[in-house]
Amino acid sequence: MFTGLIQHVGCVKAMRPTSTGCRLIIDPAQWGHRPDPGDSIAVSGCCLTVVEDQQSDTLSFDVIQQTLTKTRLGAIDAADRVNLEPAATLASRLDGHLVQGHVDAIGRVVAALDTPDQGRRLRLEAPVDVLDLCVQQGSIAIDGVSLTIADLGDTWLEVALIPMTLELTTLGDLREGNCVNIETDMLARHVQRLLRRGN
Repeated sequence: MFTGLIQHVGCVKAMRPTSTGCRLIIDPAQWGHRPDPGDSIAVSGCCLTVVEDQQSDTLSFDVIQQTLTKTRLGAIDAADRVNLEPAATLASRLDGHLVQGHVDAIGRVVAALDTPDQGRRLRLEAPVDVLDLCVQQGSIAIDGVSLTIADLGDTWLEVALIPMTLELTTLGDLREGNCVNIETDMLARHVQRLLRRGN
């Protein structure tokens, strides 16, 4: 479980193919948090498990083929920046919202407009089944960042990014055509399933 509050931005060092997917190696770039093997880390919104590695200055993860297919991790390259967040504990402050690190879909940036307050407005194209779980002013995680839905259409959603978010996460790098991981609010998913079973 995560909160969607990014603690650090790392850099991909390598994506090495394995028999089940790939070994993702990330340079945490002087991140103060030092996870142990077996710990969960959200990497741009994807919950991954730290695995043993001989290089103590990197973080390594085994990423299965399903994750590579269903998230944007399958399209990242060496030198790409990624958002990093350790798993929340019972002592963690919940300043964002409850995020599982289970990506619902890949979205695509269709507009990125700077705002007068030094922020930016992102419009994201997303699948209809994902948009059905969204409500205006509701919570959404974009590449692991906890955000509020500012506007909503039939084929898109919009989020407003403040200058701090642009500076401290990878969302400031996004431009039209870029892809992002989208995770909807888990409570909305449960409610939707209960309603469908009730009908």
